[in-house]
Amino acid sequence: MGISLDSWHKRRKTGGKRPQPRKKRKFELGRPAAMTKIGAKRIHTVRTRGGNTKFRGLRLDTGNFSWGSEAVTRKTRVLDVVYNASNNELLRTKTLVKNAIIQIDSTPFRTWFEAHYATPIAKKRSAKKEEEVEPVKQSKKTLKKYAERQKLPKLLPALEEQFVQGKLFACISSRPGQCGRCDGYILEGKQLEFYQKKMKARKGK
Repeated sequence: MGISLDSWHKRRKTGGKRPQPRKKRKFELGRPAAMTKIGAKRIHTVRTRGGNTKFRGLRLDTGNFSWGSEAVTRKTRVLDVVYNASNNELLRTKTLVKNAIIQIDSTPFRTWFEAHYATPIAKKRSAKKEEEVEPVKQSKKTLKKYAERQKLPKLLPALEEQFVQGKLFACISSRPGQCGRCDGYILEGKQLEFYQKKMKARKGK
């Protein structure tokens, strides 16, 4: 028995059997799930109806992630799957699917933030002391530009904590099993609070 997407083989709501109107058709076929895992990039192409192509992501380890409030997108590493609202099995097996909550490397976003605002983000306290870097001479125009940017709202405490850890919570918005990409956005504000509560509740069980 192949995987079928038709509905005529299912029983009625009342429990009665439906008559078989025809044999199986190619346009009713279904395919096994990709079950994309974290690992070195491995993508298979699948020929689909109409000669189109699907990109079956079997292993992915990077993606483009957007920081909505700053309107910035950077390519970064996918580190871990931390929550999945639909299925705990997908969380246990660390499967990348749309809307899964994952952890990504914060380094590209830290680099951009520190360069854009000329303001360092707090780091983990380490035993080694960093060498002092001589300040670069800047024009009055550049200093004025940075001063204007620094007037804008500061980094939220919840995000700053994550930057200290070197990992950011993000949500996958692409479909890795269909398009072979793992793209998404960084969680912020109410959405971040919501998922943090969910993760905390799950750990408490």
